[in-house]
Amino acid sequence: MTRLVIRQHRSSIGEKIAARRTLEALGLRRTGQSVEQTDSKAVRGMLRRVAHLVEVSEQDAKSETAGRKI
Repeated sequence: MTRLVIRQHRSSIGEKIAARRTLEALGLRRTGQSVEQTDSKAVRGMLRRVAHLVEVSEQDAKSETAGRKI
């Protein structure tokens, strides 16, 4: 599964309430904060709404565990 690393790079001050709530739903509370979310249609839709406030990068879940010793 693909994971998305989402980083808020602009403030939500002055944004509409819908954009602020979308950031909260993604788990972002302050500028510079990063969260990981599983890639889904719902998350992609939320990212479209706040695309001007966030930076998104994809991370493959297989490569994440490949270097770990269990």
